[in-house]
Amino acid sequence: MTNELSQKIAVVTGGASGLGRGIVEKFVAEGARVVIADVDEDGGRELRATLGDSVEFVPTDVSVPDEIAAVIDHAVAKFGRLDVMVNNAGISGTMHPSFLDDDLADFERVMKVNLLGVMAGTKYAAAQMAKTGGGSIVNISSIGGIQAGAAVLTYRASKAAVIHFSKSVAIDLAQHDVRVNCIAPGSIPTPLLAKSAEKMGADADTFVAMVRQMMAANRPLKRDGSEEDVAEAALFLASERSRYVTATLLPVDGGTSAGAPTQTQQSGGQERKSDDSELVGSGRGGEG
Repeated sequence: MTNELSQKIAVVTGGASGLGRGIVEKFVAEGARVVIADVDEDGGRELRATLGDSVEFVPTDVSVPDEIAAVIDHAVAKFGRLDVMVNNAGISGTMHPSFLDDDLADFERVMKVNLLGVMAGTKYAAAQMAKTGGGSIVNISSIGGIQAGAAVLTYRASKAAVIHFSKSVAIDLAQHDVRVNCIAPGSIPTPLLAKSAEKMGADADTFVAMVRQMMAANRPLKRDGSEEDVAEAALFLASERSRYVTATLLPVDGGTSAGAPTQTQQSGGQERKSDDSELVGSGRGGEG
């Protein structure tokens, strides 16, 4: 490790599992002290015990702005400042066969967690960073916020809003030397796709295998992404290596958002041609 975040103080929402956990582990390995904000109390406390005194855990529902303000206040009271804020927490909502089947019952919850949580986290983190000379805010969106497609449409709308908000607020906060950037993961295996399948009443293993096959067919880089890939991108945006980078969207998706392969390719001596299958559940509402 290069100790790139030595003496840095960070808050990571949704840091108890999945992509957030990977970011927490990476930051701690690089010398940061991290406050995990998550509704998953068991997971948060387990990770705190695993990583030791470099980590604090504060139970936090990011859909409640006062709770986000409280966790940031806790980080400052405990460690003296805040240098990095990662707004990672997100939910997918229910996957429906068609938008005509969507009763919009989970619209408010998805928007509060995925968009309001990011906006509140950015606001309260930036207020602290402005007092101490600046900092870095990293918001986690999704390729579902870049590419149009079917399924989890409230999720897609929320993630698209995160991208536009991040670019817009970066302009406003530049006067305080607060950088705001956005990562759009895609094709990252996480538990959320299986959870979506369960809500639909589908067999989780069969559904996940089908979606993963479609994702691979539409992805220029053929290997799956990993939590480590997203954590490395977050490390770059949190560190001094990106000191002149703000208002930027960084897809970490194996090239998916650039476009699906359409030409006939040779793979292992066998001719293969990709199709235009929709990336059902793409983004963190599916698998990254």
